[in-house]
Amino acid sequence: MNQEMVQVIQLAINGMAIGAIYALVALGLVLTYKATEVLNFAHGDVLMASSFVGWGLIVGLGWPFWLSALCTVALAAALSWIIDARVMRLIVGQPQFAGVMLTIAIAFMLRGLVSMVFGPQSRTYPTPWSDQKTQLGPIIVSDLSLVIVAAALVITLLLFWFLKKTTLGVAIQAASQNQLAAYLNGIRVKRVTSLVWAISGAVAAVCGLLLAPTALVDIGLWIIVLKALAAVVLGGFGSIPGAIVGGLLLGLIEQFAGVYLPDGFKDAMAYLVLIGVLILWPRGLLGEAHGRRV
Repeated sequence: MNQEMVQVIQLAINGMAIGAIYALVALGLVLTYKATEVLNFAHGDVLMASSFVGWGLIVGLGWPFWLSALCTVALAAALSWIIDARVMRLIVGQPQFAGVMLTIAIAFMLRGLVSMVFGPQSRTYPTPWSDQKTQLGPIIVSDLSLVIVAAALVITLLLFWFLKKTTLGVAIQAASQNQLAAYLNGIRVKRVTSLVWAISGAVAAVCGLLLAPTALVDIGLWIIVLKALAAVVLGGFGSIPGAIVGGLLLGLIEQFAGVYLPDGFKDAMAYLVLIGVLILWPRGLLGEAHGRRV
């Protein structure tokens, strides 16, 4: 295998790892959007806050990684539940723009709170996979990248199984399609909606815990929500499979752009993709076509 092919495979693996994070964050955005028709811009800040909480438990208190991860995910789920049940519910019936602005306000509040409690300095923490690599012939892959891809696959399959095969999952789908009809059929729509937000928060916490060891625990981690938004648009707004496909593709595009395009393109690719898709193919790759007769 020549050096060029090795580099392509290496970039593809790294792109799949970061794309898996984008896909999970995009999945959380789509879940909350389908449940409440609100684009949750605080989602990235829940991810960022989770990485700081994980650092505090692992490094600050000396807890084992797995116990810290479990507690962090539980706290993020509880926080997201409270955001929906105690804050977002106050503006039910208001225009969608009001919900978007409220989530942006919540995001700034979380960012400020984390900065006051932990400070703005970047930091990291050890994981069971830190500094470990697996060699597959001429290809060297960090174990953390493999764990990220595996975790994304497991979470995605579990969510699909939960939504398709369980009574509660079917109730969530029913409430997301028509809340009034779901309520008339005995589904507690408010509780179901808060549960979706809690699931989304838990997924964000997992992303934060997996991403932080490579990208550092930093206030700037919130910006991943913008890249996830590009993945949502690329895959098709409101499509759960589209969010996954869009996230993976965006990760691959960024990695290859960082090597084969001039400096600066890697960080800008998410926004270039977002603009390009909105202009050329607004429905996205797996989005449904919507039309209106006039």
